Amino acid sequence: MVLNPPSRVTLSQTDIRSITGEGNVASHMTTTGVEELTTTDDWTNAVPILRQLWTNVDESAVRSWHDEDGYRLFGLYADDELVGVAGVSIQRGLHHARHAWIHDFVVAEAHRGEGYGTTLLSEIAGWAHERECEYVALAARLENESARQFY
Repeated sequence: MVLNPPSRVTLSQTDIRSITGEGNVASHMTTTGVEELTTTDDWTNAVPILRQLWTNVDESAVRSWHDEDGYRLFGLYADDELVGVAGVSIQRGLHHARHAWIHDFVVAEAHRGEGYGTTLLSEIAGWAHERECEYVALAARLENESARQFY
């Protein structure tokens, strides 16, 4: 099988503000919040959502990301339910300004299309801005049509 290479998406602060405009955020949510997921219990709740993106990766491999240098996993909660996760690191390369790289970005299947992705992306953008990142970037497979439409 030949896989299409990922397409890179770079989002400036202006792009993110455009995506996360008032009309796009999940306004029906009563209590939401984004928290860094650090405990074993946090990861136990997050792994099933991450595996909705990484269907070809077993649970132990996903859990091993917890120990990778610089990898931070954030969870979006609606009321007390974890509805989305984003794995992020701050990077700087010779030819790239300091930026936040989104390794993983998943909203639970049952909650897609409800505005949670927009809310989570907005929070990640704010987190990156607070850490003096010039932009947020990620890669998505060309065949992942729903992701391409979102970004």
